Amino acid sequence: MDGRVKTLLVHRKGATRALGPHHPDLPAAFRGVGQPVIVGGSMGTASAILTGTDAAESLSFSSACHGAGRAMSRKQALKRFNGRGVLQELAARGVSIRAHDLRGLGEEAPGAYKDIEDVVAAVHALGLATTTARLRPLACIKG
Repeated sequence: MDGRVKTLLVHRKGATRALGPHHPDLPAAFRGVGQPVIVGGSMGTASAILTGTDAAESLSFSSACHGAGRAMSRKQALKRFNGRGVLQELAARGVSIRAHDLRGLGEEAPGAYKDIEDVVAAVHALGLATTTARLRPLACIKG
């Protein structure tokens, strides 16, 4: 840092570790490919599995996002989305939902989150992680 070697502690608030291939802190099983990075979408959108890169070390202290991130607050989502409507929308997409109550579904509506495809594309384009797989939700439990 500033041309000098320093010991640092990286606190990842809203992010996750994305170590590149051959990093000594990686378990042996991942040293050939890099750190698996799971990026959650929402109840009704895809999630992604990315792989950490060597470039992430200098660009972001070996960090990448861990989710799509909210596009609106829970309060805004409750004003905009109805739990029963979210349940019906997700059922139409083939996603099975188990929820403690319908109110929680409004807070977590897919429309309350950023577009996962845009987020993953940005992380990939910046070189923080490489896109490896795309996962489609089949079921969701909201407690």
